Amino acid sequence: MTDFDAAFGSPLREADELISFYENTRLIGCSAALGQKYQIAASSQATVWSVYPELSSSHKLIVESVLSTGFPRSIDIASSRKLFIFRAEPAVLGIFEMEEAAGPPLSSNSERNERDLLRHQAMHDVLTGLPNRRQFSDDLDARLPVEGGESLALMQIDLDDFKPVNDTLGHGAGDLVLQGTAERLQAVLGEGDVAYRLAGDEFAVIQRGGWPMEAERLAELIVNAFKEPFTVEGIDVFVGASVGIAIAPEDGNGGEQLMKAADIALYAAKNDGRGRARSFNRSMLIMLEQREMLRRSLRVALQERQFFLEYQPVIEADAIIGFEALLRWQHPYAGIVPPGLFIPMAEADGLMGEIGEWVLEQACRQAMTWPEHFTVAVNLSPAEFLRKGLTDRVAHILDSAGLSPERLELEITESVLLERTVNNLDTLHTLEVLGVRISLDDFGTQYSSLAYLKNFPFDTIKIDRYFIKDVETDDKSQSIVRAVIALAHGLGMRVTAEGVETAAQADWLRRRGCDRLQGHLFGEAMPAEEIEAFLQQSSMATQ
Repeated sequence: MTDFDAAFGSPLREADELISFYENTRLIGCSAALGQKYQIAASSQATVWSVYPELSSSHKLIVESVLSTGFPRSIDIASSRKLFIFRAEPAVLGIFEMEEAAGPPLSSNSERNERDLLRHQAMHDVLTGLPNRRQFSDDLDARLPVEGGESLALMQIDLDDFKPVNDTLGHGAGDLVLQGTAERLQAVLGEGDVAYRLAGDEFAVIQRGGWPMEAERLAELIVNAFKEPFTVEGIDVFVGASVGIAIAPEDGNGGEQLMKAADIALYAAKNDGRGRARSFNRSMLIMLEQREMLRRSLRVALQERQFFLEYQPVIEADAIIGFEALLRWQHPYAGIVPPGLFIPMAEADGLMGEIGEWVLEQACRQAMTWPEHFTVAVNLSPAEFLRKGLTDRVAHILDSAGLSPERLELEITESVLLERTVNNLDTLHTLEVLGVRISLDDFGTQYSSLAYLKNFPFDTIKIDRYFIKDVETDDKSQSIVRAVIALAHGLGMRVTAEGVETAAQADWLRRRGCDRLQGHLFGEAMPAEEIEAFLQQSSMATQ
């Protein structure tokens, strides 16, 4: 056994211990005591199954699991015999046999073995066999700060679209994906690299000597490893990976600082579309700080009257028939903040309900100053729509402003309809009974399920500007727009085209039967105080 001892860098346990090692299930070494107990061990053909035939039946999966995950297991094979199975090398299995005698205390070796098992369990994730957050913290602290021109890379990894797997296929399927994640990570790691499971679908990798190019190369390998689906009970499940990279010492030479940098880079990777890797840079930190400043400012924006509305005209048969109300934020220091930036913040922080109520009330009161046949369209965010009491708030605002319900059009997106379908249908029907018009906004850019059009009482479908910008020249856009117009008219709905910029686009849409047009061709969005002058000057205004 001398050669075997040298290969593993340490001698075998005491000769009287029952311990053996197997490579690809073939016996490659054992203690003298085990050789004496199991004569089969002297054979060159001995395998783990011949030494321990008990494992070949009900415990075979446990052996395979220890080899694949590295997580040791302890099992009973008889009333007084217990096996401690562990992975000594990537393809080498070790088995330590304990004979439990009644009465006497455990031997010092058995006690040491039990302590080793408990320590391993405390520092490793039970499901995947990877080192856990506690081990990660210890390892990161032990390797930082790096000195003498050395380098270390930290990668924070989040799984993309993992939650739907648990929600639709169950937590058992999610567990299989997490175990598969551990295997894919370990398959691309280099020598000295270590993967960890921190929590849920959050993983990390420490790459010793990870210079920027090497770290980016490994991160791309990780991203590419998740482009193939996981197969769960015969179903292909697509779960991607986003990776944030931070390098010590330039991005931080302490654990907390380096983790913050990797987290910021991971946020950037997800914000850029997920399924990609991003390396930390200082501009990411500046952008994040700016977003957090805006988030804090957003909480007082309504009270300090920083919001205002602009109105864009809507055209039908070459005449203005109303306006769409558009929310704007005039920040005291940052200037005009784009709605696409602050509205998701407001929704995430639970502020959109109060803001949306203010928008609706302001728009209805402004509409009362327009000609009586003009309508006003107001966008409802998913957070507003799903908030309890929407129909009561709408009815109260209409009564308070004195606006006829037929003059109000509420615009919702398809994302509103993904949850609580029965409640959504009830809400839309109640609004319909009130007389309020309902428009499906940005049609074609999200889910576009025809079931929505069959089951929900929409008055109007709005075609997104994405399909309008090249409708004069692009055959695919033309086919889609024609199909949407025909579909809507077949269901008794009107069609509005957004983003009309040129007279040629307007002519093409009119010739295909598009009912309403909206875009810069007919007028930019304008403050309420400019509407009267605009109507006096516009040839499309009718009384």
